[in-house]
Amino acid sequence: MKGPGSADAGMVTAEFAVALPSLVLVVAAAIGGVVAVTDEMRCTDAAATAARLAARGEPPSTVRAVALRGAPHGAALQLTSSASTVSATVVTHIGGPGWLGRLPFFTIRQRAVAAREGAGEP
Repeated sequence: MKGPGSADAGMVTAEFAVALPSLVLVVAAAIGGVVAVTDEMRCTDAAATAARLAARGEPPSTVRAVALRGAPHGAALQLTSSASTVSATVVTHIGGPGWLGRLPFFTIRQRAVAAREGAGEP
């Protein structure tokens, strides 16, 4: 049995000091993944809402206000239309934590298309 004065006395502390930053990095990556998936779902919902409202004939200012209310902070909405459909694209940039948040790590872009109401009616 080894006592407190043995050569292995500080080994657990050193191993813990090496493992702790790795654990923090894995937890931060997992949290970042959850945030990215959540923001992607919010962009999808915002694009679908915008496409439905625009297809109903709502004014663009109303469409923009309602759709971006549910989108991630800093998201942008682009509406395009044709004779029979309306397309809404919501784009946002995901950054890192803290001061890294100013750097876009990747971009989320979601698009929804809706048929104009009354487009096929005589």
